[in-house]
Amino acid sequence: MSKNTHISVELSGPTEIKTRIPVWLYLSTLEVMDRAIKIANCKSRSEYPEKAALFYAGYVSGQDATDYLPPALASVLRGTVQDTENRICRLLFKLAVEQDMVMNVLAAGMEIPDEQLKALRGRCVQNVKKTGGSVTLDDAVRYQNGGL
Repeated sequence: MSKNTHISVELSGPTEIKTRIPVWLYLSTLEVMDRAIKIANCKSRSEYPEKAALFYAGYVSGQDATDYLPPALASVLRGTVQDTENRICRLLFKLAVEQDMVMNVLAAGMEIPDEQLKALRGRCVQNVKKTGGSVTLDDAVRYQNGGL
């Protein structure tokens, strides 16, 4: 079965009838299951393998992964992602302030006509798209000195 296959883990409805099936388990597996029944809040021995089967079917079908992570781990992961996002936002803000300062210093010392500025903006947009944002000062100097 491929990892991208979606398996519905929802029951057909409240009128669905359970079917008895033979299951062969190692004694050690049965002992682990009996201990875990209390933790899983299962009312009967048959409810535990049913919940386990639905859980595993959802896990292998790749549905919402947070349903299959322990709540503490999911909380830590969310916190880590949020902290990283906040740090990146702060750094982007600082970078934007520095870039604005550089642009204002250049604008104060240069007299660039509007048409030339619009053409430069268009060329820069195309250059950033073409290079995936990997633009260096060396590239700009080379272009300004007549290179392509």
